[in-house]
Amino acid sequence: MTKEEFAARVVAQTDRMYRIAYAMLYNDQDCRDAMQESALKAWEKRKSLRQEPYFETWLIRILINECKTILRRRRPQVSLEEIREQCVLPPDPALSIALQRLPERLRLPLVLHAREGMTYDEIARVMHLPQTTIVGRIHRAKKQLRKELTV
Repeated sequence: MTKEEFAARVVAQTDRMYRIAYAMLYNDQDCRDAMQESALKAWEKRKSLRQEPYFETWLIRILINECKTILRRRRPQVSLEEIREQCVLPPDPALSIALQRLPERLRLPLVLHAREGMTYDEIARVMHLPQTTIVGRIHRAKKQLRKELTV
């Protein structure tokens, strides 16, 4: 893969990468840092990519690992003012708040499936988990959201 091809494929995934990073970090600057670091690590490790058709999945896995590294360095704290300044309010603020309350292990597969349109198989590859685990986590996430939104 040439430098230009690599750059084009990363740029094509920029919006998706930002949404996934924001679902984990809730901070614009941390999202941008994670994206930059992920692109750099992907470039450095590009020879470890076994199958080129899985480039996007591979890149997202690197991003998720980088987000986890950032989370380990800090405790996630986001003020409501910061959220209002950095993003457009979602159609349903109650849903957004309920989604933020989900544990990451449930929230991430749900976001990847519902917002990013990834299949269960793609999510399983990205998260290094069996597909049945992904299906169960998404089911539990939906059930917990439903419960919280109806109370």
